[in-house]
Amino acid sequence: MPYLQLDVPRNYSVADKKRLAEAMGETYARMMSVDIRRISVAIRELGEGGVWRIPEIGGEAVPVSLMMLDIRRGRPAQLRMEVAKALCAHCKDILGIPEDRLNVEFTQHDGDEMYHPTLGGYSPDWKPGEA
Repeated sequence: MPYLQLDVPRNYSVADKKRLAEAMGETYARMMSVDIRRISVAIRELGEGGVWRIPEIGGEAVPVSLMMLDIRRGRPAQLRMEVAKALCAHCKDILGIPEDRLNVEFTQHDGDEMYHPTLGGYSPDWKPGEA
């Protein structure tokens, strides 16, 4: 962890997905002060009709994308919002996903809910000032 997962309703080239994963990982690592080796990025192509949102009662469903960010607990809400905006900008710039068709949800975990064998086991709990 962190695990950055983007569900999309269409297919993209491997090159674009790789570019997006790298941009998301670098941005997240820099903004959240985390070792980039802990970050995993998934771009799940659910295909046409795979993800929907109904914009209003009685309205017609529209295809959307959803980003789920599983992160360590403790980051301030303002920082999480800034990270969400930055990651959305990458999705727009690289994959062309319109901002009004993308949501971001955070799930926060304690460090001992994230195991990294190559980095020595559990993640440490996050603390302010961590670099």
